[in-house]
Amino acid sequence: MSQKVNNPDNTIAFQGIPGAYSEMACLSNFNTMETLACPSFEQMISSVQDNKAKLAMVPVENSTAGRVADIHHLLPESGLFIIGETFFRVNHMLLGPKGSKLENLKEVRSHAQGLAQCRQNINNLNLIPVIHPDTAGAAKEVSELNDKFIGAIASNLAAKRYNLEILKENFEDSSHNTTRFLIMSKSFEMPKISKKKYITTIVFSTRSVPAALYKALGGFATNGINLTKLESYMINGSMTATQFYVDIEGHPETSAMKHALKELEFYCGEKKVKILGTYLASPLRKS
Repeated sequence: MSQKVNNPDNTIAFQGIPGAYSEMACLSNFNTMETLACPSFEQMISSVQDNKAKLAMVPVENSTAGRVADIHHLLPESGLFIIGETFFRVNHMLLGPKGSKLENLKEVRSHAQGLAQCRQNINNLNLIPVIHPDTAGAAKEVSELNDKFIGAIASNLAAKRYNLEILKENFEDSSHNTTRFLIMSKSFEMPKISKKKYITTIVFSTRSVPAALYKALGGFATNGINLTKLESYMINGSMTATQFYVDIEGHPETSAMKHALKELEFYCGEKKVKILGTYLASPLRKS
């Protein structure tokens, strides 16, 4: 990782290069912190593990394109904790080299998520989509190529940083296009119970027996606890070993949550349930 920071304790890491949407989310929520660009999610996480940054801004899902691939596999074993969440409205720009025109474009480059979020508009313009590791990187590449036939889907910040023309604003297919980010840290302190709304994120795996998931989650239903997210994915390359990622409305120290987690552990085993973090719910969440 070549980029150096002045004060690791006042630095937040993100995946991508300068101008990425993740950097915009960092600046929007932590405008006094220095940002650290990381080529991959693994390096973003290791920068916090190795004390090169205090926080990481981790994208986990988008309202249009769904889950960010692979990130759920990294979180449980990262040793990091979730201390907050933020929802960032993503406004995609269709960019081209200076002097280029929309009608000249034949190909557009961006991250797979960026292309997915603009699929309909790409098709409407008969453009050939080309996947790039990240949106800002695609913008930088288009700037360097300086080819009037090749454009990029990226942010207005990327347009400024890499001196590109904005050929079409709000290029995303859906006006609600929003990415949810988790703010992660090496240190964690359980917040005190209050009347505020909390989200608790856990991962767990069940025993391989019939109705195991139904029984494991039953405690949340009987204790009146709402699950806002439930996803499964294979672990260790096995077709039979499954891990579940769950977002729960509530605080682990409330009576209802204690009963629910105890029942979950009964069916899964104590070492099979891991709390990744308890944090204030974003005010943008609907009640």
